[in-house]
Amino acid sequence: MAAREARVGVIGAGALGQHHVRILRDLAGDRFVGLYDADATRAGEIAALLGVPAHASLDALLATCEAVSIVVPTTAHHTVARAALEAGCHVFVEKPFTVTLEEADDLISRARAAGRLIQVGHVERVNRAVRAALPYVDGPRFIESDRLAPFNPRGSDVAVVLDLMIHDIDLVRTLVGDRVTDVKATGIPVLTPQLDIANARLEFANGAVANVTASRVSRERVRKLRLFQRSGYLSLDLAAGSGEFFRMRGDLDPVRLATAPRALEEFVERIPLEAPEAEPLRLELAQFLDAIDGRASVPVTGEDGREALAVALRIMREIERTLPHLVSAVPPRA
Repeated sequence: MAAREARVGVIGAGALGQHHVRILRDLAGDRFVGLYDADATRAGEIAALLGVPAHASLDALLATCEAVSIVVPTTAHHTVARAALEAGCHVFVEKPFTVTLEEADDLISRARAAGRLIQVGHVERVNRAVRAALPYVDGPRFIESDRLAPFNPRGSDVAVVLDLMIHDIDLVRTLVGDRVTDVKATGIPVLTPQLDIANARLEFANGAVANVTASRVSRERVRKLRLFQRSGYLSLDLAAGSGEFFRMRGDLDPVRLATAPRALEEFVERIPLEAPEAEPLRLELAQFLDAIDGRASVPVTGEDGREALAVALRIMREIERTLPHLVSAVPPRA
């Protein structure tokens, strides 16, 4: 007899959490048990809108399922995920994994002891542009990343490094395929007590370098990634889900190239990058269901989330070291 597929619920029904509810309702079907939110009014509104049950307490939800998606403020990730693991649930935790490395280590240890899975929501790994680029990524030596956004109070309980930049920290770590060995960084708070603009230079063990910028006080939205490698240059627009790969033409005659100035098109081939259209969050949550049902491995593990967090915290420490008079010492707001 085949094992019963895990029942799943959602903890947190805010701006992002409601989309977790919508998607998991569709993907999991009858085994979707509903949602819980600390704001009972909000929980009731989303439950009525999406036609799913709302549970009166966290314990009530956890008693009905074997897996949960956790979409609560970052400062509550550890407390909620710990409760879910203690209840015997597999957990999906939105990024950043936790606020501290001690919290991350505790959750990883608890999951391992309980035989439960942790997946961290680094959704940009399944961005259409990234999926299209992966076949062409071949040992990038330099990566330039820009992530700029207008101010939004959601996420401002933590520094922009944990709110936005951590997406790109995880991406460049994944694309380079090696560990970060050195960090140089700067940044400032503008509208909140936390860092609102930050830039970091990451150096990797294999010699690769990434320059990563994040701002949540920009006039426009920008999510771009550029990769330079021996085989060519990749330009990705993560917001549009599109990209291009430029590489030397296979029929290039180096002797002819040296005789006179040439148009770029004569020696560079442009390849549009394409991948199937899909909602990234839907792909990510489908991966979670596949993992907890034993059909695939977890694509972004708790250990992966911890490593991205470790680099992010190192960036913040470097900024605090170099600009202590500009960075508030108050703890993140709950």
